[in-house]
Amino acid sequence: MVDMRIENVVASTTIAREIDLSKLKKALPETDYKPEQFPGLVLRLDEPKTAALLFRSGKVVCTGAKTIKDVERAIKKVCDKVASAGFRVYKKPEITVQNIVASANLHAQLNLNAIALAIGLEKIEYEPEQFPGLVYRLEEPRVVLLLFGSGKLVCTGARKDSQVKEAIEKITEELNAKGLLL
Repeated sequence: MVDMRIENVVASTTIAREIDLSKLKKALPETDYKPEQFPGLVLRLDEPKTAALLFRSGKVVCTGAKTIKDVERAIKKVCDKVASAGFRVYKKPEITVQNIVASANLHAQLNLNAIALAIGLEKIEYEPEQFPGLVYRLEEPRVVLLLFGSGKLVCTGARKDSQVKEAIEKITEELNAKGLLL
């Protein structure tokens, strides 16, 4: 029994042809905009709890969502806020998921040295003096798994939640087959 939880969905879209971020900052004082530090304007939403980074090009990066539905709701709210500030925005911007980060618990202690030897160093990076986790790059689905001795893992690089599930199933099957999941 593996507990899996999506921690963060990062997605991007384009909501307008161009946005004057200085004017938008004046219209939406709750935003953060310090162009000398970062070229984007930050708009934080409470529901869903996300942050949107808006750029002059009209591009938006949404981060912090727990589901793809939350990303869609957040982008809609961002479009509504930008439109209410007097800017023309696209009606249905196309959203692209860039990265899904998920965590899971395999409910077993893991011997990372044994895993590194059994799986082979061509797919694994394990330097415990540098980082306490084992880095496992899967080819299919194309994701990275960070395995920890506690039995916890982090999956990053997925673009669909089905890829997270597939990656966790694969690692669980592989560790079971090699007798490494106790």
